[in-house]
Amino acid sequence: MIARTRKFIGDLSETFWLIPAVMVLIGIATALGLLQIDGSGLISSTILDSRWLYDGGGTGARTLLGAVASSTIGVAGTVFSITIAALSLAAGQMGPRLLRNFTRDRGNQITLGIFLGTFSYALIVLRSVRTQDEGAFVPHLALSVSIVLAFVCVATLVYFVGHMASRINVDTVIELVSEDVRAAIANLTTEKQQPLPPPKAIWRNAEPVLDARYGYLQQFDGDGLADWAAEHSTAIRLLVRPGDYVFPDAPIALISPMVDGAGEAIRAATALGSRRGSTADLEFSIRQLVEVAVRALSPGINDPHTAMSVLDRLGAALCELAPRTLTSGVYLREDRPVLVVANPDYTGVTNAMFHMIRQNAVNSTAVLIRLLDVLASVVSCEHEPLRVLSLQGHADLVLGDAERHISTPADLTDIRARHARFVAMKIHGPFGALEPLEQPTNCA
Repeated sequence: MIARTRKFIGDLSETFWLIPAVMVLIGIATALGLLQIDGSGLISSTILDSRWLYDGGGTGARTLLGAVASSTIGVAGTVFSITIAALSLAAGQMGPRLLRNFTRDRGNQITLGIFLGTFSYALIVLRSVRTQDEGAFVPHLALSVSIVLAFVCVATLVYFVGHMASRINVDTVIELVSEDVRAAIANLTTEKQQPLPPPKAIWRNAEPVLDARYGYLQQFDGDGLADWAAEHSTAIRLLVRPGDYVFPDAPIALISPMVDGAGEAIRAATALGSRRGSTADLEFSIRQLVEVAVRALSPGINDPHTAMSVLDRLGAALCELAPRTLTSGVYLREDRPVLVVANPDYTGVTNAMFHMIRQNAVNSTAVLIRLLDVLASVVSCEHEPLRVLSLQGHADLVLGDAERHISTPADLTDIRARHARFVAMKIHGPFGALEPLEQPTNCA
């Protein structure tokens, strides 16, 4: 239930309609409350003469409210059209998976909510205005608030234009997605020593647990499932992790020994969805950032500077990861492993970061050079041997691809020099930056 609750809250927080709907309800409730105050006679003639409140008649009030209502709903339609146009541009240039960054943007949601809320407010107040022939009633306080809301809408429109102009900027999108990567790293890493996975021999007599559901694993209640396994004196090895696709009637876990209710417990601790995306899925955030770089390297866009900006953010994320440890996915109860989840390791993270960019940049000398520079910066602050070995593998792959695909001798010499700089940084740390770069020889 915890996993399903988290999934529901996560889905609700990313919906585009929630905040506008709440602001519409606030507008209606505010209108009804102010109409009650106007109808109670608490607004004295002294206040009306102070020029702070609307003091016109019923006909003027209807005209004013009609203008506010018609203009706000018209501008709301324009706002919605601009948002859709921005989404189309983002989908074509940066990838459709980044649309969620626009739909969950609070600025867009609040802007639409202010216009729709003001429209709803004006309609509710308009229905209460009566002229002299109908038994005069002019809600002076509510009308004055509608004027204030009209000016708020004007300011909101100015804000929205500037906000959307910045949001469709590719550097802004890269920074937003890189914040998701950093948040995922902070959530899935720790400075504490992690328990090692138990030997594989303990699963030799384990039995598979099948799952008839299908979809991406979005939320996982590891502590709850570990408590259940400890209570029933069993051990569970989950075969999928957040972000993986669960296939119908395929094994989702191994359990040793088998106990009644294992399938129900695992289903209760996992929540599936139709799309990939979870705060516990580090590779998803990384692949979103990589997709921006891959699309920028496509022949139709051909924007290597965007790819290099992505590489800079990926390198920064690895430097933040250097002093931390990825969680091992082993849950202990009374010093006994009761649940094992296959969490991503450092090699998997770096593979997700660099493989696709390198493969699509084999003919771009500038991107390959930047990739080697990023790897050199990361290796200068990384001291764990296995991680350094993983970074060395990526640097060697870059050099190998360059030697096969780069035909210009000067460019190839530059790439070899950057690879040599990487090796120097690996051996000497930051002092490797003092090593001179090899200069290209005669290019004739």
